[in-house]
Amino acid sequence: MTDTLKSEQRDGVLRLTLNRPDKLNAIDEALLEALIEALERAGRDPGTRVIVLAGAGASFCAGADIGQMIERTPADWDRIVDRYLDPIRLIAGMGKPVIARLHGNVFGGGLGLAMACDFRIASDTTRYCAPFVKLALAGCDMSAGYFLPRLIGLGRATDMMMTARVVEAAEAEAIGLVTRILPEADLDAAVDALAEQQAGFAPRTTAFTKAAIRRSLDRDMAAEFDYEIFAQVQCLQSADHREGVAAFRERRKPVFTGT
Repeated sequence: MTDTLKSEQRDGVLRLTLNRPDKLNAIDEALLEALIEALERAGRDPGTRVIVLAGAGASFCAGADIGQMIERTPADWDRIVDRYLDPIRLIAGMGKPVIARLHGNVFGGGLGLAMACDFRIASDTTRYCAPFVKLALAGCDMSAGYFLPRLIGLGRATDMMMTARVVEAAEAEAIGLVTRILPEADLDAAVDALAEQQAGFAPRTTAFTKAAIRRSLDRDMAAEFDYEIFAQVQCLQSADHREGVAAFRERRKPVFTGT
């Protein structure tokens, strides 16, 4: 792990902290590669049940580092723009819950990372922006074109992406951009409680549920029902399901092992 990304693991919860506070955690290539490596490792690690993504200092993430935007060939830009989407692909595609702990500015690529997560727990002073058009860039950058319409609807996504306006915390909660807002002093406790809850669920159940939610965005009802049948049959045969039923009958907390 490099200095630009801090990693801490405890009780099945991996906390990854973007650590360029002097740059508002703007993502340069070093941070990008460190984040990709950490997410790939977390996806493979059976001991990691939940990932929390946070930012050091005053903000979660101000987006991609403007210092990276130098003259390059089209082939180089193609590779780089694609690579910047890899953390988002990993977060959305892994069968583990990912919680974004949001404070300060959540702009550009930071917004893309946050939207890819399963939960967005945010300070009541956090601000959000897809600023790309102000830099003469397409407003769909860093997954905004995919996630924003799905999270907040076509009209609101059009407004954010084509005006680059800043959305304040209360509006972000009202339109569904974030899961929950609360005072920053209460942020860590809320994130920790959610992470503990998610870590306590059966891992296969969580993975199937997350996959069902994600695939439903791009499939019709029949295809989603087929997946529901498949997922539920797998879960019904699991040791964790038997443990869940036994714990319910015995009025105790279940202990899930991932089997």
